[in-house]
Amino acid sequence: MEITREDYEQYKPLLFSLGYRMLGSVTETEDVVQETFLKAHQVHEENIRNKKAYLCKICTNLCLDVLKSARHKRAQYVGPWNPEPLLQEKLYALDPSETVIQKEGLSIAYLRMMEHLAADERAVLLLREVLNFPYPDIAEVIDKKEENCRKIFSRAKRKIAAAEGESLHYEKNKLIVNRFIEAFQKENTEALLELISNNAILYSDGGGIVNAAVRPITPASNVLALLYGIMKKAPQDFYFEIKSINHQPAIVLYMHGRLQSVLSFCIRDEQIAEFYITVNPEKLPGFRGIEG
Repeated sequence: MEITREDYEQYKPLLFSLGYRMLGSVTETEDVVQETFLKAHQVHEENIRNKKAYLCKICTNLCLDVLKSARHKRAQYVGPWNPEPLLQEKLYALDPSETVIQKEGLSIAYLRMMEHLAADERAVLLLREVLNFPYPDIAEVIDKKEENCRKIFSRAKRKIAAAEGESLHYEKNKLIVNRFIEAFQKENTEALLELISNNAILYSDGGGIVNAAVRPITPASNVLALLYGIMKKAPQDFYFEIKSINHQPAIVLYMHGRLQSVLSFCIRDEQIAEFYITVNPEKLPGFRGIEG
């Protein structure tokens, strides 16, 4: 298949969107996208009816291979697993008609939900719900009958239904995060407990490389106790910024002039329902360009 510069520019954002949501890793996704174009270049173009669907098919199959090889690593992973945070500047520019691809299914909460799905369920759900592929194209991508794809989609939706309901309204969520920061700095427990769900959960991902809670922390009182404990140990040069991470407001924390962690949120019904602290240095390489 002849891959022109125009093809590369046109389909790279789509393939990255698909791969990142499948894998939750920026580095792995970028490798998969490059390999997708290399494999496509080796295919005789007369056998290809739909270049977009075929590229997605190659990308999906490569992602499935990565997921299979990563299954043992995930089983051995120390503590909770959080997706690799995606800095807003890392997002590829898309055609205005495809801006939904950038927003839907990109939050940390959504990517964590994907971990509860089988590989084929993950692929069908993303292709249908996020990328808006018609079922005939999905069937072609994953080599299954259209009827089977519909069943897989319904099964995947049922599995994640209980975890849906997250607010994706950036500005409203940013106001809540700012209120949380203000109340936290003033140690206003009453205000904090109004902003945080009673059953809030905190997932701290250190990957066994740096210190982090190896089990999810709940309820809200224990979450706050952990966060206050972290702040009490912070050095004097500690500072933070609010940045757009995975299309949602998040807190980027620095210590000793270097990136230390990223704190993301899942907001439902105008309360913080889940916290995600990523401190695993292997998941923060994409932030090297913004270190202090």
